[in-house]
Amino acid sequence: MERGGYIYILTNKKHTVLYTGVTSNLMNRLYERRNGLYQKSFTSRYNVTKLVYYEGFIHIEEAIAREKQIKAGSRQKKLDLINGFNSNWEDLTDTIE
Repeated sequence: MERGGYIYILTNKKHTVLYTGVTSNLMNRLYERRNGLYQKSFTSRYNVTKLVYYEGFIHIEEAIAREKQIKAGSRQKKLDLINGFNSNWEDLTDTIE
């Protein structure tokens, strides 16, 4: 069975921290992050809960490859990616299909 996936970038309230991740269920992952289900995680420690960028893929392997590509890039490349997709840095949770 083929399984799709998402890559996503989260930030904190002041936009000083960026977190890039991959998941097969974006809404569930956001729920986990926002409710601090993993209290020792990076996202919990730095209160990184605001979704500012995401991409969907048909195959999870494509999402994993894209996550590695984004993580390998500089912070500036991540900022450019976010600004091109979401220039106001709004929380995109309600736009997920």
